[in-house]
Amino acid sequence: MGNTVACCVSPRGSPKIARPPDRQEDYQVNTDLSEDTGPYLQHISDREVPDDLAPESNPSDHARASTIFLCKSQTDVRDKRKSNHINHVSPGPLSKKYSSCSTIFIDDSTVSQPNLKSTIKCVTLAIYYHIKNRDSDRSLDIFDEKKHPLSRERVPDDYSRVDPEHKLIYRFVRTLFSAAQLTAECAIVTLVYLERLLTHAELDICPSNWKRIILKDITVEDMNEMERHFLELLQFNINVPASVYAKYYFDLRSLAEDNNMSFPLEPLSKERAQKLEAISRLCEDKYKDLSKASIRRSFSADNLVGIRRSHAVLS
Repeated sequence: MGNTVACCVSPRGSPKIARPPDRQEDYQVNTDLSEDTGPYLQHISDREVPDDLAPESNPSDHARASTIFLCKSQTDVRDKRKSNHINHVSPGPLSKKYSSCSTIFIDDSTVSQPNLKSTIKCVTLAIYYHIKNRDSDRSLDIFDEKKHPLSRERVPDDYSRVDPEHKLIYRFVRTLFSAAQLTAECAIVTLVYLERLLTHAELDICPSNWKRIILKDITVEDMNEMERHFLELLQFNINVPASVYAKYYFDLRSLAEDNNMSFPLEPLSKERAQKLEAISRLCEDKYKDLSKASIRRSFSADNLVGIRRSHAVLS
């Protein structure tokens, strides 16, 4: 009833310091790495993102934007389909299992618990397409394998010109995840960080830097230095929303299907069916409880008689 002035203001509604007009139009992401970022680091919520890096166009921050790796893979997928059509190449015997009335095939990979082996294959395939279909070879010295070797072995002279195969990338990442005992969720988040790095730092993942970007067995001092540079390039934006994570998961499944990489399917057993039913019933009960709590209680027409009314005073 009427306008009121409150003393409590939402943190998001706090005023921001406006930039000068001449700097707003020419604002660019600064990739120069300072030695001391503590006192001069601006908070993420106070930063003004330029139009070309708006969240709506950045897939690693916005769920509606298309992932970069899926766009880069479409060129090869179309070429393969066109080549098979022109050369009349038969797809061969059907290896994909389909459900029937008596048997239902499902895989163990879900958005909350992805299959580790299949997820690593999909993530490394996405990295492979990033390297193969890159637009240029922009990089930074901190990620150069020649200047910062990962091991004592000699780096080949043509290391920056030969694109790695998918099998090589897969073995590299599989060894890393096996040694560190990482989960499949970490692989998906790694891909999100990778595309966020390529977008904000304006560099490309190429044969000379892909290993150091993904990481491996390097010294602690080198790891700390590279982590600091990596976070600066990401502008310390390490938050991955659930919607972005789910989008990357399903896009990885689409990538696997386009490249005939099927997830392992197993017949639905009685125990698995009971477990799925129990999980489904638990979610339904939780949803009903939330719905009941959000609905305001009201009287029906049958109970109007029982409502007590205040007595009127007639003078």
